[in-house]
Amino acid sequence: MANATAEVGRRDIWNTKLRGLVGTLGMLPVLILVAICFQLLSHGRFFAAQNVSIILQQASVNTVLAAGMTFVILTGGIDLSVGSILAAAAMAGLIISNMAYLSYLWIFAALGVGLGFGVINGLLIAGLRLPPFIVTLGSLTAVRGLARLMGGDTTIFNSDIPYAFIGNGAIPVIPGIFSIPGLAVIALLVIAISWFVLKRTVLGTHIYSVGGNEAAARLSGIKVPRIYLIVYGISGLLSGVGAIMLSTRLYAANGLQLGQSYELDAIAAVILGGTSFVGGIGSIWGTLIGALIIAVLTNGLILVGVSDIWQYVIKGLVIIGAVALDRFRQKGSART
Repeated sequence: MANATAEVGRRDIWNTKLRGLVGTLGMLPVLILVAICFQLLSHGRFFAAQNVSIILQQASVNTVLAAGMTFVILTGGIDLSVGSILAAAAMAGLIISNMAYLSYLWIFAALGVGLGFGVINGLLIAGLRLPPFIVTLGSLTAVRGLARLMGGDTTIFNSDIPYAFIGNGAIPVIPGIFSIPGLAVIALLVIAISWFVLKRTVLGTHIYSVGGNEAAARLSGIKVPRIYLIVYGISGLLSGVGAIMLSTRLYAANGLQLGQSYELDAIAAVILGGTSFVGGIGSIWGTLIGALIIAVLTNGLILVGVSDIWQYVIKGLVIIGAVALDRFRQKGSART
């Protein structure tokens, strides 16, 4: 009996250590494994300096959008409108950039439009207590229509857009061999600032509290509607940042196509990174890993010659798998 009890105790200790290790590493081992697989399948081309730089560029905008989505999902909400808000912010920015005396203010226009639509979402959710899914689903369609109206349903170009270095600059790490894209630097800054807000400020504590138990948060004196307003405002603002990144990269914006399905990639990155759909659990660094997994998957499938049709199928399965993983984590938490 004593031996059996000791064995159970050792097993519990081992399981606790294993859960702690999984919690610490998150999806990092999956990211490394997927990257190694693509390196082998592409006959050594995947880890080429130029391809790594492309992956970092591809991951950057989704990382920024996913950072905003993390704030929202931590409260138990969802924002399906980030892709449409990005398109509207980019259209507004490009239109202003083509105005002679206002061109250098186009960044503020893009940020303002992104923040404005995010705040509107927050007001509808916090003020009228409407379901986040319904509000942002409606915004997805309505804001996309507004984005198309802004440019007369055409593409807006500006080959001389101010601050173009944002989307095309790079910081040399190994001169002549490898450079970090400026977009990746912006994404890392957004992640670092988001981490500070979530882990080192009262606001971050309140966000986790609202997601963990909204009723308890209200009873403890937290102004829950204000938290909802803030997180949706942050999501909209970061959609504006994503619009700036894409506009300076493409020198153009289109209300119909720009940002299409970006919300799905952002949600997948957040859930893959360990943030729970029910709220209150998750980390911004996990979101970064999730965004890198999405970018590596997209780049690797192209590199090994998978058709775009199957890319959609595989990415869809990854999103389903991410939700299934979230459910599994919830059950595991309930058991322990």
